[in-house]
Amino acid sequence: MRLRKLGPALVAATSLLAVAPAVASAHKHPSPLGRCSISIRVAPRRIQAPEQVEAKGRLRCRPHANASGQMVTLYEHAAGTAGFVPVKNTTTTTGGFYELSTGPLSTNASFYVRSHGAQSASRRVRVAAQVTLTGPPEGTQIETGVPETFSGTVNPTDEGARVIMQRQNAITGDEWHRIGVGLVGAGGAYSITHIFRVPGDASIRVLVRSDGLNVPSESENMLEYEISQAQNPSLTINSSADPITYGQSVTISGVLAGTTKSQPVTLLARTVHQHGFAPIAQISTEANGSYSFPAQSPVNSTLYEVKGTGQKSAVLYEGVKNVLTAEVSPTTVQAGEALTFKGTVAPDHTGHVIYLERQNAAGTGFHVVQVGRVLPGSTYLIVHQFYVPGTKIVRIDIPGGPDNGRAVSQLFTITVTPAPASALTPEAPSNSSSPAEGQTTGSEAETPLSE
Repeated sequence: MRLRKLGPALVAATSLLAVAPAVASAHKHPSPLGRCSISIRVAPRRIQAPEQVEAKGRLRCRPHANASGQMVTLYEHAAGTAGFVPVKNTTTTTGGFYELSTGPLSTNASFYVRSHGAQSASRRVRVAAQVTLTGPPEGTQIETGVPETFSGTVNPTDEGARVIMQRQNAITGDEWHRIGVGLVGAGGAYSITHIFRVPGDASIRVLVRSDGLNVPSESENMLEYEISQAQNPSLTINSSADPITYGQSVTISGVLAGTTKSQPVTLLARTVHQHGFAPIAQISTEANGSYSFPAQSPVNSTLYEVKGTGQKSAVLYEGVKNVLTAEVSPTTVQAGEALTFKGTVAPDHTGHVIYLERQNAAGTGFHVVQVGRVLPGSTYLIVHQFYVPGTKIVRIDIPGGPDNGRAVSQLFTITVTPAPASALTPEAPSNSSSPAEGQTTGSEAETPLSE
């Protein structure tokens, strides 16, 4: 059964009841510190279950009271539950500063703190579910018209939530088009079957839309495929490697069946953004019909076909993967201190989306923690802050699309050391960001390939 989020009025009423006795008690027994106020900041504000966040703030009391050594209580409201409940206590340090961790979170949550009759404002933390995705092994030659099944799990389980399978179809890498829909079943499992209709690059992910328990959550991995048409046995077409990396070359070859002498054959090509195939090379087959064109070095992913003696081959998709460089400085930082990731992308992808990803708690996948853009000159610069002490495994990922295939950097190990409770560094609005949600409604039809 799915948990449903309580209506705002009911949540507000329940929350008021939860704190009203404490407020009344504070009026009957005034704080020996005098009139107090307390602040709270939480960071990061967007995480993936079951990560945790840090809450920091300061207790101030008038007139000029010593606010150190005072009890502070953290209250939490988890989505799908009623009201706020106390979850942790700590004591303030010199100057009235405090710091504590929330513990692992599985759903969206809000927090506030209380001390000596003072109550802070509430702060919300958005929590993405942990979503896995499996399908045919990457590198599998997938043909149009053949059913393929994709499956995975959602944690925390949200039975009945919609699972939207999407294919990336923009040159800037940030436009996801719905190609299938499923539902989370018992135990958090889902399964979606899809038939690809159009040759080309297929960057696949799923997006889970919860009922308020979690924010829309993309799968922790994307799957990359090269989709081609089924072979025409009268005129076959193959490539020596698929995909290739930018700067490499590929040889297109095949067999014209049913011939006993040399015949002319023509190689035609187009990119996804071009309309219609254009001839790029012509050769003659061997007497047995076999042919091999001179090596091609495409800059972008390219569709190829061969024509000869009234026959036309299937459309072969040759993926060209980006080349990505990455470095980070420093690799040991204090919580809240900025560190910088930078590098280059080839060929030029100015304006393309690029991700900073962190390995999940189980070490089985990665999720996006910040979204950036490739700058003019095809360089990038991502500045990020980690707020929870510990070891973080991260990488840079530029998703694939119609122009070029995905590229992922080497792994970086970042050591985050604790910061003093007095270090109230605010989190930049862009520090906890996620990929675009993309198109979640529509016909799911794929655009036919133009000749």
